[in-house]
Order: sequence, then C-alpha cells, then structure tokens
Amino acid sequence: MKDGRIHRDRSDPANDRLGPAHRRSALSRLSTEHVDVLVVGGGITGIGCALDAVTRGLTVAVVEQRDLASGTSSRSSKLIHGGLRYLEQLKFGLVKEALAERGLLVSQLAPHLVRPINFLYPLTKFWERLYVGLGIGLYDLMANRSGNPLPRHKHLSRKEVRRRAPALAPHLYRGAVIYSDASVDDARYVVSAARTAAGLGALVLTSTKVTGIVRTESRVSGAEVECLETGNKFEILCGTVVNATGVWSGDIEEYAGGHGAKVRASKGIHLLIPRNRIELETGLILRTSESVLFVIPWDQHWIVGTTDTDWDLDRAHPAASQKDIRYLLSTLNEVLNTPLHYNDIVGVYAGLRPLLAGESEKTSKLSREHAVSISAPGLVSISGGKYTTYRVMAADTIDAVGIDQNLDLPASKTASVPLIGAVGYHRTRSDAEKLSEDTGLSLKVIDHLISRHGDRVGEILELISVDPKLGEPLASNHPYLRAEVVHAVTSEAALHLEDVLTRRTRLSVETSDRGTESAREVAELMAPELGWSEATVNHEVDHYLRRVASERESNNELNDQTADARRLGARDIRKGMS
Repeated sequence: MKDGRIHRDRSDPANDRLGPAHRRSALSRLSTEHVDVLVVGGGITGIGCALDAVTRGLTVAVVEQRDLASGTSSRSSKLIHGGLRYLEQLKFGLVKEALAERGLLVSQLAPHLVRPINFLYPLTKFWERLYVGLGIGLYDLMANRSGNPLPRHKHLSRKEVRRRAPALAPHLYRGAVIYSDASVDDARYVVSAARTAAGLGALVLTSTKVTGIVRTESRVSGAEVECLETGNKFEILCGTVVNATGVWSGDIEEYAGGHGAKVRASKGIHLLIPRNRIELETGLILRTSESVLFVIPWDQHWIVGTTDTDWDLDRAHPAASQKDIRYLLSTLNEVLNTPLHYNDIVGVYAGLRPLLAGESEKTSKLSREHAVSISAPGLVSISGGKYTTYRVMAADTIDAVGIDQNLDLPASKTASVPLIGAVGYHRTRSDAEKLSEDTGLSLKVIDHLISRHGDRVGEILELISVDPKLGEPLASNHPYLRAEVVHAVTSEAALHLEDVLTRRTRLSVETSDRGTESAREVAELMAPELGWSEATVNHEVDHYLRRVASERESNNELNDQTADARRLGARDIRKGMS
C-alpha cells in the first residue's frame, strides 16, 4: 500500500482463491485503503464490471450483501442467446450484439460453462415454414457476421420431428425448424468470473451490506458497509461507486439522493422435470400468447420456463405460486402426448429480471437493453440488460467511470480474457479418460468435474488425493462430490450451507428432497474450514430445512401475495437481512 491506495499483487498464484484468507485480507485492507472503483452487487453485472475495471488497470473492490449470484444471476433460464423474440420485435441491434457475445462465450471465454444446445421450433401452420425459416435464417446470418461457432438451422419434416421428438402430439405440427443457441451454468459462471477478477487483483466481499453513501463535499466518495458475519461497520473509500444491484438499484440511488433509470422487476419461474418424463432429443421452444416457453436440457433434467409477470413483493426471495406452476404445466401439456403432472416436478425456482420500465407496458414487452448513467458525481449506475450481454454492459459502465473520474482509460479488454478453467479446457477434456484411470474416479464423475471446473479440475482432484473420502458423492444418482463442498468454501466464497446447496451445487432443485438429505453432511464438511461449532452446524441445517419447507408451502399457494408470505416464513441466514 502506498498513499492509502490499494495496489494489485499478482505474485501469489493463490490470489484467485476466494476462501476465508481472501475474506480476512479484504476486510482488513478495505477498512483502511482506497480503491479506484467500488462495485456494489455480486451478480453477473457487478462481477463483470469488476473484471472489466481490473483489466484496464484500475483497483477494484466488490461488495455483495448476500452470496455471489444470490439474486437474478442464479435463477435465470440458463440461456446464452440472441433472443428470437427480440428479432420479431425488430430489435436488430440487441440481437446482433447478443449473438456476437454468444459466440465469444462459447468459443473463447468460457467453453467449459457455456455449451451449444439445439432447439426444436414446431411449425403448426402451413405458412410458418417460410415465416419462421426466414426469421431463424436471419438469426443465423447475423451470428455469422461475428463468427458463429454453432451449426446453422435445418428444416425438419413431420416424420423427422416424430423421430426426434416422440413426446410431441403429432397432430399439432406440420414439421419443425431446428436451430442452435447455448446454455450456461449461471451461478458457476459468476463464481468463475469473480475468481478471475480476484486473480487480477480485485477484492471480493460477500455478506457485506451497503448501509449508506460517503460524500466528500458534493461528490460520492465511498460507501458505509456492514459485515453481516461479524456485525463490524466501516467505510470503503473509492473514486467511483458502481451501482450494479439489479432490482435493488433504487435503494443505492436513494442513499445518494438520486433517482436514475427506472427499473421494474419481472418474475420468471422455472420447473425442473426428469429427462425421462419428456421424450425429446433436443430442447424445445413454443410460442405462447404472451411470450415463449422453453424446454431446456439440463444434465439429468429439463428446465421448463418461463413466466413473465410484475413483482413488487420481497425481492430477495421471490416465490413461485401454484398459479405460476400450473400455467407452465398446462401450457406444455397442450403439445405433449403424455401430460405431465404436479408430482413430476423435482424442483422449482423463481428469479427477478431488472427491466427498464415503460409507463404501463406488460413486463414481457419491456426492454432487455441496458442503461448506464452517472447518477451523481462519483456514482455510476447500470440498469436493465440480460445475462448474455453482461460483458458489453460492464464495458459501458467502466467507460462511464472513466468519464466520471476524467480518466483516459484504455478500451475494454475482457473480450480476450478467458475465465479461469477455460484456457486449457479442451486439452483437459481430451485427457478425461487418463484422469479417470489415474484417480480411480469414473469417467462420468471426471466429465462432471471438467464441465464445472474446466482446467482447474486439479484443484478438486488434489483434495481427493489428500483425503480419498472426499471423492465420494453427496447424493445417490448425482455426481456432486464431497470435495466440491470443501472447494466451495476454500476457493469459491461459500459462507453458508445454502450457498453450497443452492449455488455451488444445485441439489436444492435437482433432487426431489431439495437437498435436505444432504444438508447435514454438507454442513459438517464446511465446518472445519469455517470454524463452525456443533451449534452453528445445527443452526445452518435447521435454517435450510425451514427454507425448503417455506418454499414448498409457497408453491402450494394460489397467488403471489400468499406465496410471498409463506416463503418469508424462513428469514435470511445472514445477520441483519430481513
């Protein structure tokens, strides 16, 4: 440290490990040192801003009141796509931008986390083959202009559709078009991006809540924060505060006495259905009266979504009501040979999209474009946007930081900065059989680890070599290993049981017990790394069980208001959060 300012240290190869040591160091340094940029918000937008800023030579800190990706960024449709419906709305610029980003993520920045998937678009009317074919052809053409790593669309006959999609009722379609987009492990992507930023010098603090704004004369010069693990309060001083809090953006604006871009929260819910309950070879996209419905392949499940409705209740824990769930089931059942039933659902999750608001539009009509504003001297806000274009949003935001501080910053560099796990991914993938032989782990488990950790799979295997019991699975018929729990704490900023069960793994939605049967085992694996007592382990497990019970109860309520009330029966595990 010189002159009270943080200087980046890249000499330690463990800099990208977001474990307890990183947290202790960040808390100590940020209580006394100055950073160029303080990002508020640990979702994909905030972490993207941190990565963009640090690669341009700025010193950066991120604070997040809950966990990395604890909001919208872990509850998305898991899609990286251009957006066919935006093409129909004639938003060519947005689609072109998103398709360019899709190609970059799949081919260079995170091929271990962003993977191509095919979608079947059934044609129900004779004229649709021309209309849909031209639209998807334009979609492919726009993608090709920026270098498209995905295959072009194909037209399918009725017979070919029956072979690829036996689940579809044959009298409802005349054929189909099959096209490609991509899926993403959204929460893991955020964690990987955060570790990448940390490896370049960024300080990342979760469970750290902004409680106020610091001013120097007429300029915002930092934030008042509280560590929710210890209750300690302190100030973080900076050149510019970046407000990247999504549906919470208005709260930070109010602290600074401003208003900024208007954001409306749109709730989208998703269901997880076992793969064997819907006989499809590919994903499926269906046009609905309001929007579109996706059936997305997700390991051993299908993700079915989504809804698109206004939400003005609790923003931290949006609830999926029985009405939401039955809407998705009934809409999908309209085209299936064998209908799905309520008890076919393994998991349910709900998230909120931060949309740039119009005066009275339905949320399904609001813009997925983003807005960057200098809300006050020293405060830059980013609002709206979509997961696929997070990197563009971050670049625009840090450009605004340069304007705010009157800096001549270099252009964004993140188009050439792969996330950790990406650089040697293809080589590691080709070595999968050898890794299986060397470690004694099944090829299925090795494939699972590579798909989540890329060329950093050695971090997991090293833990197992020290303690072979860590190579055992957490739950039957699921590939998550005990070692991944330890790794989540020592390298991925997990501080609570729910962080691991809902975001570092997806046992909370991928198992019929929603992770409750693994809860104690996971808590006991976390305990030594976090210094938990038996009482703390019991508290963490009890809270998680109550959380799952409240979610199940909310899913049985008929409307948003009663579902929200049920979900709030289990409050936040972090101190000071309602």
